Amino acid sequence: MQEQERILAAAAASPVGAMPGLFRGLSGKLLILTAVFVMLAEVLIFTPSIANMRIGWLQNRLNTAAAASVVIDGLQPIELPRNVQNDALMATGTKAIVLRKDGTSKLLAVDDMPPQVDAQYDLSNVQMLDAVCDALSTLVFGEDRVVRVFGPVGDSDVQIEMVLEEKSLRQAMLSYAGNILILSLLISVITALLIFLAINRMMIGPVRRLTRSMEDFAENPEDPSRIMVPSRGGDELAFAGRHLAAMQGQLQKTLKQQKNLADLGLAVSKINHDMRNILASAQLMSDRLVDVDDPMVKSFAPKLLRTIDRAVGYTNEVLAYGQASEAEPRRRRLRLSALCQEVRDILAIEPESGIEFVDMVASDLEVDGDSEQLFRVIHNICRNAAQALANHGAELPQAPRRITVAAQRIGSVVSITIDDTGPGMPRKARENLFAAFRGSARSGGTGLGLAIARELVLAHGGTIALVEKPVPGTLFRIEIPDRPVALDDWRARA
Repeated sequence: MQEQERILAAAAASPVGAMPGLFRGLSGKLLILTAVFVMLAEVLIFTPSIANMRIGWLQNRLNTAAAASVVIDGLQPIELPRNVQNDALMATGTKAIVLRKDGTSKLLAVDDMPPQVDAQYDLSNVQMLDAVCDALSTLVFGEDRVVRVFGPVGDSDVQIEMVLEEKSLRQAMLSYAGNILILSLLISVITALLIFLAINRMMIGPVRRLTRSMEDFAENPEDPSRIMVPSRGGDELAFAGRHLAAMQGQLQKTLKQQKNLADLGLAVSKINHDMRNILASAQLMSDRLVDVDDPMVKSFAPKLLRTIDRAVGYTNEVLAYGQASEAEPRRRRLRLSALCQEVRDILAIEPESGIEFVDMVASDLEVDGDSEQLFRVIHNICRNAAQALANHGAELPQAPRRITVAAQRIGSVVSITIDDTGPGMPRKARENLFAAFRGSARSGGTGLGLAIARELVLAHGGTIALVEKPVPGTLFRIEIPDRPVALDDWRARA
């Protein structure tokens, strides 16, 4: 309970604030994350793409060198002039072209041959992982390197080998990477915007609508017009909206009921104040009846005095019930038959009403409980039964009308049953059994009798339940256990 109060206090102390801006809200975060994720996907695609571009660029140079080598090889054994060799090397972008044919190698053209070659690549058998590594190596170290590239010419056994500077290849790869970067940015922005618009329409918009509805309802929960009108969709947010609307409606009913209870409590407090004064005066006057020398007065005067005393006690405890709970039961061993007889006398069922009160409680049966609280429990249930039988008798005069109170002890538990032959409890009363102001079985009732009875029985550690029966009527079973005996008390009595 303390933890819940601490959480509620922290929630009340924290400012609600306005709706977050674009880049602080879910929509802005979704837009940024979508763009980032698309860029990450493009990066994963970029590495094999740049590797394939590099292989294609080298393959084109190799094909061009192969075409030039065929022409040059056809002119053998004539020695090519230097200017023709330079033109061939410039057309292929190489420093040397070598033709391998029939197990021999022929240097077809050469110009400023470098003293060493930094790397060599065989295009006849290229693995993807090796191609990716070679592409990254070219981007990082290819500014001043000279490489040797060789591969077959078509499906023949002839191979072309060329030596070239890697700088031109690196420049082509950087230009390709720039184009890929611009294209990736465009794709990521367009994809993010499309996803943002779709998610904003399907999720962010409904979520904001739910938030606005909760804010509006929180400003004035008692206004019926502030209850959210849910959408008719079938997705999770529409489902949540319908539940929110149902919760708001239920909360509004609860708040209205709480307000009615508060107003009722104030009214009861005022009535209780005046009623207590009236009962005090009646108590003073009734005390004088004891001195009246009349047999009839002497017979009913003690009962009248006990009734007024009990009413005064009720008025003293009514505010305690409304503020917290019933007082702890003052338990003792008492004869249940005397308590049932007192209930019968207080009910004062007239013989002409046709209602029969049957007391089947054994005279020696004792129960461990508070006499006043058990009286209220049995009296509330029997009074409800008498009222139901009176109304039922007006509809069916020939039907038997009977209230039967029985009890038995089973071990350390006393089981009390109160049975009547009335029409039984309606369905609404069964659904709201023991609920104050909701579980009344008759029009105009409050349902407080059963609610009070249940609270008093639970205070005794017992149970109260409505028992199904095959014939019309209502049957309640009350079980009151004896108090556990302390070991020291048991040893003292033993």
